[in-house]
Amino acid sequence: MAGGVAAGLVAGALWGLVFVAPRMVTGFSSVDLTAGRFLSYGAVSVLMLLWAARGPRRVPTGSQALAAIGMSVLGFTGYYLLLVLAIRDAGTEVPTLIIGTIPIWVMLLGKPEHLLWRSLVPGLLLTAAGLGLMMASPHAGTTAAGSPNYWRGIVLVLLALACWTAFAILNAAWMKKHRDVNATEWANWLGVATGLGALVLWLVAGSPARELAAQPQLPLFATLAVATGFGSAWLATILWNVASRRLSASLCGQLIVSETLFALVYSFAWDGQWPTPAQWAACVLFTLGILASIRAHR
Repeated sequence: MAGGVAAGLVAGALWGLVFVAPRMVTGFSSVDLTAGRFLSYGAVSVLMLLWAARGPRRVPTGSQALAAIGMSVLGFTGYYLLLVLAIRDAGTEVPTLIIGTIPIWVMLLGKPEHLLWRSLVPGLLLTAAGLGLMMASPHAGTTAAGSPNYWRGIVLVLLALACWTAFAILNAAWMKKHRDVNATEWANWLGVATGLGALVLWLVAGSPARELAAQPQLPLFATLAVATGFGSAWLATILWNVASRRLSASLCGQLIVSETLFALVYSFAWDGQWPTPAQWAACVLFTLGILASIRAHR
């Protein structure tokens, strides 16, 4: 169990990076940011599959390939495109907090049958209290609350929340059902599907290659694409697959709180601001919520 918890927490730390990456570079569209990250993920996955091909080669069946395509839209290209659009419209903090409710939804929808509801209540209450405290903070949402597109951003992040909640539950069920497929294999199959989807997305709606090449921040964009593609997609997916196989969906859901914690830390660091006492208290509540949930699942 400890290994699964550690894998889920590190995955959350890597995912937290994607909340600040869109703010670190200008001149690139939301589609460019999404495609860049997931083309990198696809490229890493292809390289890993070619490396593995030196040994016994394993090819997904038709149903496994279809599952990878569907999951890649829910958990990667579709989710991240919606999130990037939401961050552009509504800033970082409020979308981060809305995405932070994913643990609550996954815990509610993915509770094991043997686990009593009262066992989940402490973790749920602590997480909800942390979210409420952070939402009430004066800093939350101030960067974009006056934007004319603010509420459009809120709608987009709610759609992103629905996508990733579905992915978390369906991916956990898939991993438990297909124990012959290891975590790295599944991450690579997802990566290939995600990379192909990102390529189609860029060809249809991305900026022309000549326009991208003329951007002064192209080196930074490429660096962010590689960093988030390798770390926040490929490596984080392997770690999340390990957690999904070893832990129940409800406990995995609670571990997603670490994504919110790290995203807030990265956001405060990027803005050069210290959290307020209320925000510190909210982070403590998030941490206690994770600990309470781990205890409930033992």
